[in-house]
Amino acid sequence: MEQVENYTYVVVGGGIAGVTCAEHLYILHPEESTLVITASALIKAVTNVLPLTKTLDAFDVEERHAEYLENQCPNVTVIRDAVERLDAKEQCVYVSSGKKFKYKKLCICTGATPKVIAEDSPYVVWIRDTESVCQFQARMKGARRILIVGNGGIATEMVYEVTGIEIVWAIKDKHMTANFIDPGAAEFLRSELSKEKVDATGPSKRRKYTVDMKESASTVMGGALGPDWHSGLELRGSNQRRVTLETEVEVKEILEPDKFGQSGKELTRLSEEEVDWPVYVELTNGKVYGCDFIVSATGVTPNVAKLLAGNNLSVGDDGGLVVNEQMETTEKNVYAAGDACTPGWEKARHWFQMRLWTQARQMGSYAAKSMWASLTGEEIYMDFCFELFAHATRFFGYKVIILGLFNGQGLEGKYEILLRYTKGMEYIKCVMLDGRMQGVVLLGETDLEETFENLILNQMDLSSYGEDLLNPDVDIEDYFD
Repeated sequence: MEQVENYTYVVVGGGIAGVTCAEHLYILHPEESTLVITASALIKAVTNVLPLTKTLDAFDVEERHAEYLENQCPNVTVIRDAVERLDAKEQCVYVSSGKKFKYKKLCICTGATPKVIAEDSPYVVWIRDTESVCQFQARMKGARRILIVGNGGIATEMVYEVTGIEIVWAIKDKHMTANFIDPGAAEFLRSELSKEKVDATGPSKRRKYTVDMKESASTVMGGALGPDWHSGLELRGSNQRRVTLETEVEVKEILEPDKFGQSGKELTRLSEEEVDWPVYVELTNGKVYGCDFIVSATGVTPNVAKLLAGNNLSVGDDGGLVVNEQMETTEKNVYAAGDACTPGWEKARHWFQMRLWTQARQMGSYAAKSMWASLTGEEIYMDFCFELFAHATRFFGYKVIILGLFNGQGLEGKYEILLRYTKGMEYIKCVMLDGRMQGVVLLGETDLEETFENLILNQMDLSSYGEDLLNPDVDIEDYFD
């Protein structure tokens, strides 16, 4: 006989969006039952939240066992299982163990899967969840050279964190970390590329959890990594650190030693003595590099395929589930948040989706509020965080804040740039249109994020200040606050 369990709320996914959604459902509706279905042994808990501005918080993401969420939120039940299908008409979720869960409101927080080059190659690894990081760490031991493909946040942090090894960094853009910063900021950081990372941190005071590799050896992935995924990892090879940056290239072919020998291609030499490598990579610029393994960090695709069959779920051009202003999909009582969704509403001028940890947390929280409001008949308004794109991270040891249209997104090149640059200390870029601030990139300890957030939101005409806006002798924090 089929096992059926009833819950008021069901959340699919134990990543940042899913756990945040469950926590906020408990805060808003503690008397109602919530079920979290997660494919991973560990869930992601947001901790040490530090408000930076009205729309932006800095936070850590810690991995915890399911009991942590159940202890924090007594009405929340967590099960480890994989969702097989969704029947939106019957309001049921089916999992691989054969159980069936009925819901009043469902939130899909299944995240995204990595776009992996040469997925079947034993020489290609990818970084997405805890298990993939463990595999990467194991392969680093004794490695002499790796080739990293990708230009996003994970690839950038990896280049900085990995020590004692030669790195070939292959990117498709003209400058590194192009998703987040402009060529000027990339040049500011470039001097850090070949420096050995100095570990100035003390012992970790946080609990660390490990994954049982036997239990987790499945095709189902866990939640995405948090902003400090590399904390406490030993990512050291057996060579001297050296970074070679290859721009405007992609991987053309991956060759194993016997095929490389037959191809007649010429190896690109980085050192006087070249050795036989386990694998060779030909780039589209004709260069061939030998390495111990390849790291694929080329972005993600929303992980929603299993939920589509038999349901009327609209999918966006990027593969995410289209959601309205209440985070509800095109199926009644089915919501989505984080990497799995695509905003279908008319977006605010200075906000857009980038599938980041920050947005996963914001969307999970707002989805919980919308589900609660729909069930209780309460009226709510769209969260203020969707007024302005805002993200905080760290690259090459520098604090990084990006706000609004930080790379002139959607302005068709019709904007001006104000710049302040102090080598080794700070990089400040303001995107200006008709005297009004549209976006900002801040590298270093500038403490200007709140001031600039206000200037973007209120669209004050700053024409009269000209370049003095970034004059270091003018205390603009006091002036505009």
